[in-house]
Amino acid sequence: MSEARAEGAARVARLTPLRNLFPYVLRYRGKVAAALFFLSLAAATTLALPVAVRRMIDHGFSNSDSAFIANYFSMLVAIAGLLAVASACRYYYVIMLGERVVADIRRDVFTHVTELSPAFFDTAQSGEIVSRLTADTTQVKVAVGATASVALRNLILALGAVVMMVFTSPKLSGLVIVAIPLIVLPLVAFGRSVRRKSRIAQDTLADATAYASEQIGAVRTLQAFTNESLVTSRFSRAVEAAFGAARSSALARAFLTFVAIFIIFTSIVGVLWFGSRDVLSGAITAGTLSQFVIYAVMAASALGSLSEVWGDLSQAAGASERITELLAEQPAIAAPPVAKPLPERRIGSVSFDDVSFVYPARPDRSALDRLSFAVKPGETVAIVGPSGAGKSTIFSLILRFYDPLSGTVRIDGVNVREADPRQVRGRVAIVPQDVTIFAASARDNIGFGRPGATDAEIEAAARAAHADEFIRRLPDGYATQLGERGVTLSGGQRQRIAIARAILREAPILLLDEATSALDAESETLVQTALGELVRGRTTLIIAHRLATVLKADRILVMDHGRIVEEGTHQSLVRQNGVYARLAKLQFETGASAFQGAAE
Repeated sequence: MSEARAEGAARVARLTPLRNLFPYVLRYRGKVAAALFFLSLAAATTLALPVAVRRMIDHGFSNSDSAFIANYFSMLVAIAGLLAVASACRYYYVIMLGERVVADIRRDVFTHVTELSPAFFDTAQSGEIVSRLTADTTQVKVAVGATASVALRNLILALGAVVMMVFTSPKLSGLVIVAIPLIVLPLVAFGRSVRRKSRIAQDTLADATAYASEQIGAVRTLQAFTNESLVTSRFSRAVEAAFGAARSSALARAFLTFVAIFIIFTSIVGVLWFGSRDVLSGAITAGTLSQFVIYAVMAASALGSLSEVWGDLSQAAGASERITELLAEQPAIAAPPVAKPLPERRIGSVSFDDVSFVYPARPDRSALDRLSFAVKPGETVAIVGPSGAGKSTIFSLILRFYDPLSGTVRIDGVNVREADPRQVRGRVAIVPQDVTIFAASARDNIGFGRPGATDAEIEAAARAAHADEFIRRLPDGYATQLGERGVTLSGGQRQRIAIARAILREAPILLLDEATSALDAESETLVQTALGELVRGRTTLIIAHRLATVLKADRILVMDHGRIVEEGTHQSLVRQNGVYARLAKLQFETGASAFQGAAE
């Protein structure tokens, strides 16, 4: 008894992924009702055909009544017309339902992904996420839009045909009913294997998609290092692995179909043999046997189709399971139940109080170690130090991409843990070192900083960033499409687009991650002038690798191993002859040596 209960619970568990689709389907009860009505009408019309055939054989052919036969053929044409209309309407409503449900799922998945914390993307592959958003949702669309309808239709036909078989000949029906367990049990047994193999096939396909997405995004680096053969062979192996998994799934489905169809039609042949003996003995008429055989074939075909449909539903269950896993992923950073509002007056103060932090993907390495500092409103603070000192981590904590392990980060006097992350980020503008340019127009790229900004405001921000001149020289000016990742722009032009985006945001806190690192000397001079105007009245933190960038800072924080080891102005830090002095000497001496060597 306990084993039976366990088996029942396991079956329910296997249906769980598909049950997660019900809330989406039930949003459109009208379409569902219409689809069910026309599906039932088509099934009922189909089930009426064998009765007409029986009456025509028993009464029309036996009496040689041509008028009777003509009337019945006319009735068959009318039934065929009704069946055609019902089937067409069923197809329309079912397909529209599938498209609508999948559109909702894709929107919800994408919305959910955009709200997940950066910690999730530290380990997740973007290509795999895209695979779930496209390939898996397409599999669900097939299930909701066609497979589920076919399954329900065949189920109705199978049940209706069995009922009519019992009504037509209880004796012959008993023989068929005995064979039903032999048909159903293989469907259930092999269906589990199909679903498991389908999940493996979808996972391997997602791996191949993720690898292709990564390599296509870095195609210039790929070609620069002449690694076309390397990545092609790796992708080929990934594709072959996906093919092998798909082949295994297809073999399981093919064997399932073979077993089901063979058992079903063997059972029909046996029933037909018994029925022919009853006709010869006069127990039933030829029309009755014909009606019974048609219903038996109808039930067999429906059950045979269910074997294929079961495989499709198993694949959809695997896809739904992967989508559900993604939707179940909870953001590590979220607004508290009762978020503490930031002050209405946006003053732009920032403070770190005894903050320690490690990245979730690298728990064995401390990024910040009991870090404390404060930045007054309107102050410009430069952060320098060797690579890995924790400079970029400070920016991530200010933006609340992560929460510290201990200590407090405050913006405008409010602990960011107690505030809504969106409100916190609304007070910050950032110009990253690795600039993001979207496959959109120059106007849209700048306007991304503040949705709803007018064209005049966008162009004013571009002029302030000294980007207006080169944008107007583009083929369509501000309407020019910049290409994926801004491939049509130079590094300096991309940087100035990002600066214009930050200017447009009008945030009280400005984060500059070596904002002029990609600029040539002339462009750097122009942008430095623009930034000089931008930082006025704003709290500015600058991650600097060029010491020339920090000379105008009010204060310099020197970091090493997640701690502030020195603090002061350029002059005072040079006099200390510490880490900063060593970095300054190294950079200036390297620059001077290069200049002298070029002159010689």
